Amino acid sequence: MTSDEQNIRRALDLARAGIGLVSPNPAVGAVVLDASGVEIGTGTHTYEGVKHAEVLALERAGPRARGGTLYLNLEPCSHQGRTGPCADAVLAAGIKRVVCSMQDPNPEVAGRGFGKLRSAGIQVDVGLGEVEAKKLNEGFAKYIRTGLPLVTLKSAMTLDGKIAPPAHITTSEQKGAQRTQWITGEAARAHVQKLRHQHDAVLVGVGTVMADDPLLTDRSGLPRRRKLLRVILDSYLRAPVTSRVVQTADSDVLIFYSTAEESAKQLLEAKGIRLEQIPPATNGKPNFAAVVKHLGRLDITSLIVEGGAQVNGTALASGEVDKLFLYFAPRILGEGSVPFTGSEGIGGGVKNLKRFELHRFGDDFAVEGYLRDPYEEQALGHR
Repeated sequence: MTSDEQNIRRALDLARAGIGLVSPNPAVGAVVLDASGVEIGTGTHTYEGVKHAEVLALERAGPRARGGTLYLNLEPCSHQGRTGPCADAVLAAGIKRVVCSMQDPNPEVAGRGFGKLRSAGIQVDVGLGEVEAKKLNEGFAKYIRTGLPLVTLKSAMTLDGKIAPPAHITTSEQKGAQRTQWITGEAARAHVQKLRHQHDAVLVGVGTVMADDPLLTDRSGLPRRRKLLRVILDSYLRAPVTSRVVQTADSDVLIFYSTAEESAKQLLEAKGIRLEQIPPATNGKPNFAAVVKHLGRLDITSLIVEGGAQVNGTALASGEVDKLFLYFAPRILGEGSVPFTGSEGIGGGVKNLKRFELHRFGDDFAVEGYLRDPYEEQALGHR
């Protein structure tokens, strides 16, 4: 591994430290070396810290940055936002060379930061670690280009595509028992918490709330700036007031409904539940596209869908899903068990995954892949 590769990997590791702390901004890490190649400053951007990673790294480096090299995973900004242009800070510090993984995905500013640096005579090398850098900020890329969150559909199933055994469990005692009847093993379930931590919101249908009584919280143990927004699709406001998600609500539970009695609304709102009424789609199902659009207006840059068969089918049929993360256990549940999607299927014909990866979690494995590239999405206002 070359020195450049080592330092870009260091910058990417610093950027990852901002996951959960940076949204709706991108995750950025920076490393500054002096003219002799000694590390003299690092920075990780966090939203509440305001200052960008390269500015923090340059401040820590001080005068020794002059004639040195800056490594970072995302193009320095060239425009005025919450902070001044970072490209100007790089120029003022006297940096001689910049090594960066990728340009800004915002089409309004992409390449301008690099252009300003090159115009001032700074050597700019772009592309090292680009694949990792793009994956790290794919939610930001989708959001900044479209105003919509990146939507990832996650599910755990058996080899025959079943997500639950035949019997629906309804009593509170049985619900508690069902939570021990997991499809996948402990390693895969621990990874789900890491996935949740990487997202701004998690979504399920009311059927999942009633059958499984989940908490839907981020239990990764890692810090977050904003609580994970717990989203429920509940057309007629059937969510039980006694459910764990309702009982633990603290302005972090949002229910989308179509029609409901005033008494039901008042009961849930008294528990701290946020309610948003949306019209149903033409097939009578929840209007998933309207849900995604509303979440974008709340500065939600990434959404993970963890629903049951009906929600999975509705989400896929809507065309709003960008990415799949499907866990598989080496088991077969057989006939009569609950399938991955509802009886109506996913709609829209064959869906091919792009750039898929395989992961191993103990005895289980997972397929991660894309239905569309967030970096190729049409810019805001053109979708």
